[in-house]
Amino acid sequence: MTDQKHVREDALAYYAQPGKLTDPGAYADALEGLPTEIGALVKVVQGVMLHIFWAEAYGVKLSEERKAEVGLRRVDRQLARILELDARPLTEPRPHGQKLVGNCRDFSVFTAAILRHQGIPARARCGFGTYFAPNHFEDHWVCEIWSAEQRRWILVDAQLDDLMLGVLKPDFDPLDVPRDRFIVGGKAWQLCRSGAANPDDFGIFDMHGLWFVRGDLIRDFLAFSKIEILPWDGGFGYLSHGGPEMTAVDGDFDVMDRIAALTLADDFDTLRALAESDPGFAVPTEW
Repeated sequence: MTDQKHVREDALAYYAQPGKLTDPGAYADALEGLPTEIGALVKVVQGVMLHIFWAEAYGVKLSEERKAEVGLRRVDRQLARILELDARPLTEPRPHGQKLVGNCRDFSVFTAAILRHQGIPARARCGFGTYFAPNHFEDHWVCEIWSAEQRRWILVDAQLDDLMLGVLKPDFDPLDVPRDRFIVGGKAWQLCRSGAANPDDFGIFDMHGLWFVRGDLIRDFLAFSKIEILPWDGGFGYLSHGGPEMTAVDGDFDVMDRIAALTLADDFDTLRALAESDPGFAVPTEW
């Protein structure tokens, strides 16, 4: 991995600005006056968002209409829905039934959007958490935030509120997740390709295997260019094929090996150039 203390200033400036999916647009005013201290900021995010898979733990039974809110890719649309449900400032926590329904990707992207609005470098990361079930790498997203004081990127799991912490009992601070507890997509790919880890231990529900790791690798790669697609997005480029039947001989593994190495090296110029030049990474424009 690259020496984080020597991350280029132009790269930090890039991640300190919103992307197409994290631009608050007409709802930018709603992000004014929010805390800059990460612990307090995460509390704000938790106060307006409810994880779809944990809703019943909070006493909320979601309708199909409410569940569909996880399909809101763009932060401006998320903000519109948050304020439609409850028009108060974001600093005022909502009752659980009036929070925006999201998932780990949404907690991470929304946190990154607020930080970018504040001029703080941040990016969503896709990979696998080791803290949801024993001997399992759970499909997951976190937010990676640049600490100017420490000169390093810090992983923050914004969805882990008091209830989840009580259930999961992680042995680390969710505001500084260790790199061996959240495995970024590129690292997961390399572990599986080298035989150091079993691909069947990576996934979610009944979906697992090297094809699944490949999907998270592509999502993590795209997030370096501030293209934070949904966890189930597919049907384009490299995500138009691949599934449980994928094997080493019919996959585009050379490309995957390359992007895994680039993300782990945080090779800013090459990452962005490849995302822009390779049509396999071109997402549908309507997104």
